[in-house]
Amino acid sequence: MAQDTLCPVALAQKIVGDRWTVLVLRELFLGSHRFEEIQAQIQATPQMLAGRLKKLESDGMIERRPYNTRPLRNEYYLTEMGIGFYPVFLAFRAWGETWCKSRKQEVAIRYTHVPCGKDPGLGPMCQECGKEMRREELSATLSKSFDAERHERKEAFKRNQV
Repeated sequence: MAQDTLCPVALAQKIVGDRWTVLVLRELFLGSHRFEEIQAQIQATPQMLAGRLKKLESDGMIERRPYNTRPLRNEYYLTEMGIGFYPVFLAFRAWGETWCKSRKQEVAIRYTHVPCGKDPGLGPMCQECGKEMRREELSATLSKSFDAERHERKEAFKRNQV
């Protein structure tokens, strides 16, 4: 990757600096791996999603893994570099929960910090035990309203595919 700056913020922004890319990464962190699953949740056009997935792959954030050969179909998985974005994802989540929602709205994704079994709060350190919140040590539960929203997006996507 050719660099025209030494600024790490500018370099990172070139990879993950748009809404669609961050939403693709959110879906991968939430366990969606197939094109249609991701498309249904982020509500992007197939062309936009294909472009973001290709860019994320060329930048080293994700890798494709075939799950069907005829026709060729791929699943998308985070690489070590992609997994390294998780603290940034948690920071986006914390900022959004704090500043972009009314206080009456419930937290969209609740985590349990597996090592201590408690709600770690909005991070990046567990509010209960003080340890860093690591992806592999968090168990996510979607709020009923966020789960219903995601379910409706999936169903609407299916209806529009017929």
